Amino acid sequence: MINRAVLTGRLTRDPEVRYTQSGAAVGSFTLAVDRQFTNQQGQREADFINCVIWRKSAENFANFTHKGSLVGIEGRIQTRNYENQQGQRVYVTEVVVENFALLESRSQSDQRTSGNTNDNGGYNNNAPQSGSANPFGGTGNNGGNNAGNTAPSSQSSQTPADPFAGNGESIDISDDDLPF
Repeated sequence: MINRAVLTGRLTRDPEVRYTQSGAAVGSFTLAVDRQFTNQQGQREADFINCVIWRKSAENFANFTHKGSLVGIEGRIQTRNYENQQGQRVYVTEVVVENFALLESRSQSDQRTSGNTNDNGGYNNNAPQSGSANPFGGTGNNGGNNAGNTAPSSQSSQTPADPFAGNGESIDISDDDLPF
């Protein structure tokens, strides 16, 4: 039988780590996973998936992630049940995480959580600001490795932000110039 779950989403809260009586670490968290389609209002809905991670992986996961972190997880779906204090049977379905990946750098994560004061759902909007013609969020030509840094630099007055913007000329490229 196959029981595999692979999910990508953002944490809805900081992971919670507890320890069993035998000393094994167990972490729990909820992952918000966007659906592939939109509702009638044109908005994407999300599913909130409960997850559990064990032992050293739980400690590492808690140390390197926080609310809003973009993560990928791989594991299996597990259903368990218990009797609560009122004597009712409670069924819980969760993903038992066997492997995880951090899908954004620490600087991106910190920038999103600390530098984001407008209400845009926790996502950075790297759209060009007024006066900036570069849609990639920076100035000059540094290979695009500026991680959305739109701070002015000393080169910004010397080189145009986009060498092809606004000149009105077509670009003639032959098939021989293309690498594919």
